Amino acid sequence: MRKTDRRTQYTITVIKDAFIQLIKRHGYFGMTVTKLCREADIARSTFYLHFDGLDNVLNAVLDDALMFTDNRQLTALGAGAQSTDMDYLKENESQLAACQRVADSNKYHELLMDPMLSEYIVGRIIARERQRMVPAIQRRTGLSAVDAEKLFIYTVHGSFAMNKKNGFIKNDAWYHDLRLLNRFINSGYTAFQGDLSD
Repeated sequence: MRKTDRRTQYTITVIKDAFIQLIKRHGYFGMTVTKLCREADIARSTFYLHFDGLDNVLNAVLDDALMFTDNRQLTALGAGAQSTDMDYLKENESQLAACQRVADSNKYHELLMDPMLSEYIVGRIIARERQRMVPAIQRRTGLSAVDAEKLFIYTVHGSFAMNKKNGFIKNDAWYHDLRLLNRFINSGYTAFQGDLSD
């Protein structure tokens, strides 16, 4: 795979930044390629050199926001963390679910708060994290892949809803809610482990 040159990377960044600005002003469904090109100060032909359409830009920005392009192996909420201590959570941000990692920066908040995109965003998180998280839940609970996937989907929806309620802002209320959800999920996983030993 060839390396992206600086000019290309700069143009892609300009397009993504313009996309984020338009999200703040118009929302996703009020955006057009023409508006985006005007905001980015580029020609349509330049836009189409890098993206097939607005959906591709949306996906690229979501991947940035949710750190899917990050190579670190981040464990989603409850799948690996044994501790629910608030200090532990604050010191181990990498234990948090994908939709919680974005709370470190307000750059993407409007995108994630857009009510018209919630299901799409949750679906993207599920699609990107399923392959890693379902086996982790299976190891933790002894459940089948089908049942582990149900718990995973439930967890992602609940985590996203909690984050949205708190505006994706990491404050004391956010950590309180995170701790509550972690305790709930970990207790459920422990109960499944108990069922296996019966």
